Amino acid sequence: MSILTAHNLAKYYGGQDIFSGISLTLARGDKVALVGPNGVGKTTLLRILLGLDEATDGEVHKARGLRIGYLPQQPSLDSQRTLYDEMLAVFDDLRRQQQALLRLTEEMVEAEDPTALMERYALAEERFEQAGGYAYEGRIKRVLGGLGFRQEMYAWPIAVLSGGQITRALLARLLLQEPDLLVLDEPTNYLDLAALEWLESYLQAWPHSLLMVSHDRRFLDRVANRVWDLDHGRLEVYRGNYSHYAAQREARRERLVKEYEAQQEHIQQTEEFIRRYKAGQRSREAAGREKRLNRLERIELPGAERQMHLRLDTTLRSGDHVIVSKTGVAVGFETRPDEPISPKDGDPHLLFHSGPILVLRGQCIAMLGPNGSGKTTFLRTLLGEMEPLEGELRLGASVKPGYFSQTQHELDPQKTVLQQIMQAGRFEIEPARGHLARYLFVGDDISKRIGNLSGGELSRLALAILAIKGANLLVLDEPTTHLDIASQEVLEEVLGEFPGTVLLVSHDRFLIDAVATHIWEVGDGSLVQFEGNYSAYLQYKAQCEAQALAETEERSCRATEKRSAATDRNAERRQQADLEEAELAIEELESRLAEAEHRISQASAAQEAERVRALSHEYETLQQALAEQLQLWERLASRVQG
Repeated sequence: MSILTAHNLAKYYGGQDIFSGISLTLARGDKVALVGPNGVGKTTLLRILLGLDEATDGEVHKARGLRIGYLPQQPSLDSQRTLYDEMLAVFDDLRRQQQALLRLTEEMVEAEDPTALMERYALAEERFEQAGGYAYEGRIKRVLGGLGFRQEMYAWPIAVLSGGQITRALLARLLLQEPDLLVLDEPTNYLDLAALEWLESYLQAWPHSLLMVSHDRRFLDRVANRVWDLDHGRLEVYRGNYSHYAAQREARRERLVKEYEAQQEHIQQTEEFIRRYKAGQRSREAAGREKRLNRLERIELPGAERQMHLRLDTTLRSGDHVIVSKTGVAVGFETRPDEPISPKDGDPHLLFHSGPILVLRGQCIAMLGPNGSGKTTFLRTLLGEMEPLEGELRLGASVKPGYFSQTQHELDPQKTVLQQIMQAGRFEIEPARGHLARYLFVGDDISKRIGNLSGGELSRLALAILAIKGANLLVLDEPTTHLDIASQEVLEEVLGEFPGTVLLVSHDRFLIDAVATHIWEVGDGSLVQFEGNYSAYLQYKAQCEAQALAETEERSCRATEKRSAATDRNAERRQQADLEEAELAIEELESRLAEAEHRISQASAAQEAERVRALSHEYETLQQALAEQLQLWERLASRVQG
């Protein structure tokens, strides 16, 4: 069942066509990835479908009562609440039901006959439970924790959160609201690997429709079941995840090229026939062919993709030892960095200790870890921008580093693109233009001020500057965050061929798996170093977790066995004590029987008939008790001996 349709959508800005002739259908339960190069209008299309922008032509229809949740690329959240209270607000209706149940409870306590109130309470509680009333606080903690919010952050006011934290808070709120259609524009930009993998699992189980823009190929592979490809103003629809789309798209293009070439050959042959016979005896046939040729629907090849032509090379050979720390370094800050709510004790703030480090020429190190764990701080320490808290970290002989920072803080926001590249490369104007064109800066693009560039444009400019450094050690901090998929694939290929050494911080798992020779993971105040790519590291971690689980189970079994043995020993001691107690009881009964027998003899000699009868009855009771006690002793003795 369709929940959203669009017919013949078009959008023009001035004389520029963004897209046209777009028709689409979104069904209930679809999980659609909208892909395409930066600048083709993906966000514009989303906003038109949501009703936030108007199309130049075409129509959009939504199902009646459709609830939509939207996470834009640069969200804002104006709220006076704390983080946790903002999440609680999603469940205001449930909380009102909860208060109503509490009032009913109080009324039942005070009522003389609470029967009617109890019936009302039962119905109200059933509705409350079915709506998730007993689970919503657990859901809040699960979602906030999954997106990387620690419990001590729940009390932080929304007003003090960073831009990335605002994005994650809005995403959390949307997930808790569970709209019929969830629209996400680049939701993964501010997520570390743990949060990203959690979100993938959450969205895999998402019961509603999903429309998302993302450049994370593995994320799209794991979540999407449809792909909309927007390129050159047209939209093509593909079934399956990103990998299926990529294969289908390539097959479609190859088929189209063959059909185009076959049609071109047919056109040339037909035109040659028309030229040869148009004025001769076969003119009627030639005229017919000309009419058919004029009516022929021509196959158009898809336009060539604008692709970044990145080249990272170096002629400077470094020594074999590129990064060295014999004893390891303590990475952190001399004073605790400002947090909205945190103690300021003035003590050094340790992020992690690395342990000994040796990076050899030609290796590619991928550094992983949660946000705030110290990855960027380590890079800055390596480059001399910060001092380690302890230890020494140094570069080897003839090592020339080139740094791609996550924030591009080294770029001057007041300069134009052309001015920045001319300063960085000491270019004249024409060579600078040529170099920028390789990074898709053409025409008026080179006159843009850096402060006005998009995230993708900033990343491409930073790569353009990095390319002219001639560095033999590339230090890259999240280089793919704002790049489109085509540019990511170019970077992936270039890094795979780079003759120097690479130290890479990234959450792009496709890139890491393709280029990394070693994985470093920061966590719990230490650095784990692993030789192998990301897939091998995941397998290693899974084996470690399985081994740890097996060891835990083994320890549990041993503890159970010990408890069982202790229980058995205790049982044996109890049985022995019971046996001894039975023996004492038997001795006492035998003594009492002997005494009773003596008294009966005395009463009989004195011819006291009544006393004889009473004593005989007592004697029989004692004999019965002795017989039962002897049976008990036999059972206990057999258990102890067995």
